[in-house]
Formats: sequence, structure tokens, C-alpha cells
Amino acid sequence: MPKEKNTKVEEGEGQKAAEAPKKKGGKFLIIIIAVVVLLGGAAGAYFFLLDKGAEKDKGTTAKESKEAQGVNFPLEPFVVNLMDQGGSKYLKVTVQLELANPKVMDVAKAKSPQIRDAVITLLTNKTSEELITPEGKLMLKDEIKQRANQILGEGNVINVYLTDFVMQ
Repeated sequence: MPKEKNTKVEEGEGQKAAEAPKKKGGKFLIIIIAVVVLLGGAAGAYFFLLDKGAEKDKGTTAKESKEAQGVNFPLEPFVVNLMDQGGSKYLKVTVQLELANPKVMDVAKAKSPQIRDAVITLLTNKTSEELITPEGKLMLKDEIKQRANQILGEGNVINVYLTDFVMQ
């Protein structure tokens, strides 16, 4: 039985020893938490202020990119007969031209009949087999761009978009 009393005494001493460091560790833990909160607040303030400066830069960049992108000029839909053998196939396509800048838009509006004529002439010389493939559509877009640039001036048409394409 004396052994049991020793074990209880040792446990009691162990508890007192464990409690003493906890009190010191508690103060240390509070200090660490306070430092982490302060550092987090400082980092948050830094990124908040940095983000505001970046937004100002983005505003000027967005204006420049809008000017660089150009403007879209929609053409009325085209409905044409395709040049297929033994049957009449129809194509309905809507085209938008991406122009280099807004100044070209006025020229494009004035020369819209010439652009439409060039596109109609191009479309009526195509067959459904040529236009059904993705490569055929890409080739068509390139040819429309080339002809529109001949009319509006080289480099004024940046891209051509087929916004509607139905073949029957």
C-alpha cells in the first residue's frame, strides 16, 4: 500500500509542475496571437492600398485596350444561293467586321453597298462542301477580311465574325 501513496504524491507533483508552465505559456500565447493579428492587419492594409493603385492603372489600361480593340460594324444578313451542282442550296449568314478605330466606322457606313456587293459575290461562288467544314469557314472569313480591306483601306478591318450561319 505505501506504493499507492507515492504514486498519488507523484501525480500531484506532476500536476503542479504542469500548471506552472501553462500560466507562463498562456502569456506567451497571448503575445503571439497579438503579433499575428497586428501583422495580419498590416498585410491587409498593404494589399488594400496596393489594390487601389492597381485599379487606377487598370482604368488607363482599359481605355487603351478599348481603343486598340476597335469597333464592330454589323452588316445586314446575307441570303444567297450557293454554287452547288444539281440543286439549289441557300446560305444565310450574318457578318460583323471589327474595324481598327471608330473613324473607320464612318467610312464603312458610306461604303456599305460596296462591302455587301463584295461579300455577295464571294458567297455565291462557294459550294456547300467548301463552307461546311471549319477550315472552309475560316477561309471565308479571311477572304471577306481581304475584300473589305481592299475597299476600306489596308489594315482597317482587324477581324471578321460570322454571327449567324445557316445552310439549307
